Amino acid sequence: MLEFLKLSSLPENHCGILRHSSNTRPVIWIVEENGVRVVVKDFSNSKFLYRNIIGRFLIWRESKAYKKLQGLKGVPTCYGVIDGLALALEEIPSQPLKKHNKNIKLPGTFFDDLKNIVDSFHNRGLAHCDLKNGANVLVGHNGLPYIVDWSASVSEKECRFFPLNRIYLRFVLDDYFAIIKLKMRYVPETLTLEEKREYAQRSHMERGIRVIRDRLRKIFKKIV
Repeated sequence: MLEFLKLSSLPENHCGILRHSSNTRPVIWIVEENGVRVVVKDFSNSKFLYRNIIGRFLIWRESKAYKKLQGLKGVPTCYGVIDGLALALEEIPSQPLKKHNKNIKLPGTFFDDLKNIVDSFHNRGLAHCDLKNGANVLVGHNGLPYIVDWSASVSEKECRFFPLNRIYLRFVLDDYFAIIKLKMRYVPETLTLEEKREYAQRSHMERGIRVIRDRLRKIFKKIV
């Protein structure tokens, strides 16, 4: 699958761009060869230091996550890493939930199916950690949910010892809170009383961590 993918030829040979690059974000190409369409997440156009330190690290981490998720329903197939700077993934005919037309109803089982996917990768010892971003949940043309962008994911094995094991459980819980938040945004009428209560009782620590995270992101963007 990777033999026809060369980073140097992507700017000329791609058949679409899902997202343009920025200082900190990779360009996402769509490439087609012999009827096979592949999505390529590519850091090779980022600034030198970011590309070779952060970019390589994120591609390495995300490829590790996809290996753990191999064969899991609702997660694209990963075809491999290209030159340490790009990741080749199965194209899922879809649109991000973030861009979903609210006038078009989601399938009634969409969020149940999404929770099943979350249950499945938690059972494999992985937390996604960025599901609240509606761009990372796709609505397939078949009406099913898919989850992408695993660069922020955390493995249970990385958090075996106290207090990291407690932090990992927090990440797992946050994935479930993310589902509730997405339901609040897109299908609030389907929320149960229990879900409303759970979301309202989120700890002050979780809210504090979110504030610190957002501030660090702003500082980091200024640096790079």
